[in-house]
Amino acid sequence: MVLPPPLPRSVHVTLNGHKGPVNVARYAKGSAKYILTGGQDRTVRLWNAGHGGEIKTFTAHGYEVLSITVSHDNAKFASSGGDRSVFLWDVATGVTTRRIAGHMGKIYTVEFNEDATVVASGSFDASVRLWDLRPFRAINRQAIQVLDEARDAVQTLHVGSTTIITGSVDGHVRTYDLRKGELRSDFMGPPIDPVTSIVPTQDGQTILVTTLDSHIRLMDVSTGKMLNDFVGHSNTSYRCRACFSHGEANVICGDENGQIWGKGATPKSSSQSSSEGHNMD
Repeated sequence: MVLPPPLPRSVHVTLNGHKGPVNVARYAKGSAKYILTGGQDRTVRLWNAGHGGEIKTFTAHGYEVLSITVSHDNAKFASSGGDRSVFLWDVATGVTTRRIAGHMGKIYTVEFNEDATVVASGSFDASVRLWDLRPFRAINRQAIQVLDEARDAVQTLHVGSTTIITGSVDGHVRTYDLRKGELRSDFMGPPIDPVTSIVPTQDGQTILVTTLDSHIRLMDVSTGKMLNDFVGHSNTSYRCRACFSHGEANVICGDENGQIWGKGATPKSSSQSSSEGHNMD
């Protein structure tokens, strides 16, 4: 039996450069050692994850940057925020190749599909819009599909091969089966607990749901059953994103007290869930 590597206990490098809060950080795909960050200062910055050096600054946003998604080949990325538009960027040249308008409010989340031919955007206007990025469709400025079942802002989404999963402030996780034309809705309350993050496991069978009641729930995608409930951290006001560690052995999350938590991810009752917090100030 091969044990997963231990959770890191010390800071490897600090990325200094943004002027104000950093709202999002995303690693490049594959083995590339790069990080993209977006902040309140309206910039997206590219960093070397090894030594923390800043490589490039991307400037075009007029408002805060809230979300970033990276293409499969790391050649382009999309960003969104208070501009109410999706910005598509060429990494090599550092310029925008397209700006997609259509939402009526700030865009909290953007996500490419597997081959980056479609980008999905979720907004304060309670809708998710799908945009066709193929060159011969670029002249079409309309969304190819609009998902408007949410009753409040859409804060997070995941694009799979045949499904789209969304999380909303109305407390629902909605799974759209695009192939079958079906919708499954799972309520995370009562009371209504805004959903701020959804992260599926690699096999797509379960999903990690973060809500603003200081809970992270591991849910069965097919049945909606809760398999585990991770508690101990404090998260009631800010949009935090939980994720899995290497090999999905642990759940990692930050909290509003400046701590990073590692929680055992093996399905079991919430009373048995192990968790440990480490102050990263």
